[in-house]
Amino acid sequence: MNTANWVAELEQALAEVPVLDIPTHLVGGKLGARGLHDVLLYHMVVSDLYAAGCPSGGRLTQYPDWPTPAEARARIEESLPFLGAIRNTSSAWGVRLILTDLYGWREPVTTENWRRLDALVRERADDRQWHHDILDRLNIRRTGTEIARRGAGEDDERFQYALEWGFFTRCQWGEFDTALYELERCWGRRPESPSPIGAGARPPTERTIRSLDDVRAAVAHYVKSIPYGQVLATATHLSTDIDYRSVTDAEMAQALARRDQAGPLERDLYASYVNELFLTELEKHGEEIVFQFSFAAEPLPFETGSRVTQRTIAQLAEMIGRHPRLRFQCFLASRHANQSLCTLARELPNFSLAGYWWHNFFPTIMRGVMAERLDMLPVNKQVGFFSDAYSIEWTYAKAILVRKQLARVLAERVAQGQYSVPDAVAVARAVLFESPQRLLGMVPRS
Repeated sequence: MNTANWVAELEQALAEVPVLDIPTHLVGGKLGARGLHDVLLYHMVVSDLYAAGCPSGGRLTQYPDWPTPAEARARIEESLPFLGAIRNTSSAWGVRLILTDLYGWREPVTTENWRRLDALVRERADDRQWHHDILDRLNIRRTGTEIARRGAGEDDERFQYALEWGFFTRCQWGEFDTALYELERCWGRRPESPSPIGAGARPPTERTIRSLDDVRAAVAHYVKSIPYGQVLATATHLSTDIDYRSVTDAEMAQALARRDQAGPLERDLYASYVNELFLTELEKHGEEIVFQFSFAAEPLPFETGSRVTQRTIAQLAEMIGRHPRLRFQCFLASRHANQSLCTLARELPNFSLAGYWWHNFFPTIMRGVMAERLDMLPVNKQVGFFSDAYSIEWTYAKAILVRKQLARVLAERVAQGQYSVPDAVAVARAVLFESPQRLLGMVPRS
């Protein structure tokens, strides 16, 4: 049998393999797209359109707010002239999968017909049974999302939660005191949604960090406020622009006094100090929570670019090694860094890799990442899927795309005699379903 035949057989077999999806940004009680804009203008498609010449590169209004009808209409109409230029991209393929498979729509989207398509999407926006049927069709047994998006708990039977709140080590475009601002934003408050990428103007905070005692008090409040038992993980981003190193109390105190003139040096001092203090306190809860982090997507004016330095990879290894009782899990956005991180995961017992994040979520890149991890790592050190979706429609598209790529990677190994077909299916089940249970404590819905 040739490889193409193995691919077809494995695609069919993988459709029966249960999946756990970690993480997403789905909202409890509102899983579906609110209109065509949530399908057509998913942020990865917006980047495609912006690259093709569409004037707007920013995301639509983000949760907890929703785009107004006027904003959604204007952005859809603005995008229509550029759809033809992106028809070749995998994100456009995802749009077509959604429209064809879920809405029975096979026409090009045009000025004349988009309102009719928008009405079809809006008709399903609050059809929660239909949303649940999509998850069941995909055989997704549990979905992760931010606890701030839990709503009133309408989908607790489908969801498990992670905390995305303060991002102390994520750089923002043109800022140098982000670590302090993020800590101030959380200090004295309850967990809420994180600041978005490219937030621009910063809302004022109730408290201001002026001293080392303030830093310690704010970190202590943050760690104490984590709803242990309700969340499986706390998620953040580690920027490659930051020089992670040991910072003394004296260095931090001096850097705090220079906040008004902060530059790259102060940024690195603030982030390194806060992060190490946070990890030290969080490690005391190492049996209760996983430290998840995204890696290698660095800010540009609207979104991010894939970028990572070897220095940061070395510093990451030291960071994980300093906290052996805390479990670390990485969402990686850099193909070329994957092999390096695989070597770390082979030697650091408390480190694992998950999925194909952002700039890695393209078929050729996914296949390369899958192949390297399958060759280099045990199945219980890797998680094979997370959709990062903001609507159930994009959960659907991404699950289909990942299964297709995984079937191709597994078929190559069957064709060369590395796996039997039963081996290949067992490997898929391990990384898609079993490893999230072991590594994160996800509990499948029966």
